[in-house]
Amino acid sequence: MTFTGLRPDAVPALMTGEILANPAETGRADAYLPSPCIQNHAANLAFLPDGTLTCVWFGGTMEGMGDISIYMSRLARGATGWSQPEKMSDDPTKSEQNPLIFKAPDGDIWLLYTSQRSGDQDGAVVKCRISIDGGRTFGDVRVLCDLPGTFVRQPIVVNNDGAWLLPVFRCIGLPGERWTGDADTAGVLVSSDHGRSWRMTAVPDSLGAVHMNIVPLDGDNLVAFYRNRFAQSVLSSRSTDGGLNWSAPQPLDLPNNNSSIQAIRQKNSVIAMVYNHSNALMSDARRQSLYDEIDGDDEVGDTQVQASTSRPKAVWGVPRAPLSLAFSNDGGVSFPRRIDLDTGDGYCLSNNSKDSLNREFSYPSIVQGPDGALHIAYTYYRRAIKYVRLSPEAIL
Repeated sequence: MTFTGLRPDAVPALMTGEILANPAETGRADAYLPSPCIQNHAANLAFLPDGTLTCVWFGGTMEGMGDISIYMSRLARGATGWSQPEKMSDDPTKSEQNPLIFKAPDGDIWLLYTSQRSGDQDGAVVKCRISIDGGRTFGDVRVLCDLPGTFVRQPIVVNNDGAWLLPVFRCIGLPGERWTGDADTAGVLVSSDHGRSWRMTAVPDSLGAVHMNIVPLDGDNLVAFYRNRFAQSVLSSRSTDGGLNWSAPQPLDLPNNNSSIQAIRQKNSVIAMVYNHSNALMSDARRQSLYDEIDGDDEVGDTQVQASTSRPKAVWGVPRAPLSLAFSNDGGVSFPRRIDLDTGDGYCLSNNSKDSLNREFSYPSIVQGPDGALHIAYTYYRRAIKYVRLSPEAIL
């Protein structure tokens, strides 16, 4: 199941939302979601109570710019294509990123996302909007967490005691330096009152472990998977008390290139993870930071830069390809089986979508439908959000 990437100039014409069977693989169907934006990134999938599959992402000219906003498209049950997207946020002074949808136990639908100025992730806050009509309309924007540097990416999980677990990562700014991710750590926002209040719990020894993705196992046992800022391996930790406390993240047998991953536990208990099978040992491609194409407001002196060279540095620019799907039969301890969903050079030394410079496959999301099919969405060249549906037979 391997597919070679398209020419960048061929992608816009495909962004119709129409779902078509992939002639190269039985049991697979593909679509490119419609969007009015030049750049589209960071998709997350979720089902609404009526069976509609939603996809949320951020779009605009370039990550970090003030015109980056949240968008949502819908795939109604039985539909053959994705709807035209709805703009879900619109603060012209902020870059609004990393959206996710949460279906609360009481039926409310929550939209969460981050909001920051320019490339200053260490100043980000988490905002939300809530729907009380099954996701058809959403209420006013409000701040869920105002602790600067708090970022979300992965879905909320409800534990056996009814507590809501929102995995976050803390973007830590260092004195005299612009944020580059060197000091980021993981945490969990816990709510015991249905989202009215939240308390932060830090994941111990989690330097460089971000995008915490919590997967429930049995009882109070949960496993979490992490993106690795240092582009070495996917990381993992565990909780035995319903997600209130976590072990320190440890490397798995999967590479990571400092790009997002997402995993779910399927109905048959097999964990399926979508990720880039790539790390810093596989390529010497490097860039300074995620936002090195956006001018910063602060100057950093040579002395400050020299003083920081002894600590580990976040690694940026490792190719974001192939996009792979791996499977674990032992609760996330090992992932011996892998298939590639999209292949190409994965060039990501630029976030420029206007000039079609980027060729990454990244930031995947995965959910399982009632019929057992896997639904996957991901960034395609930072130009489109690509959707793939795999039948149960296609992943055997």
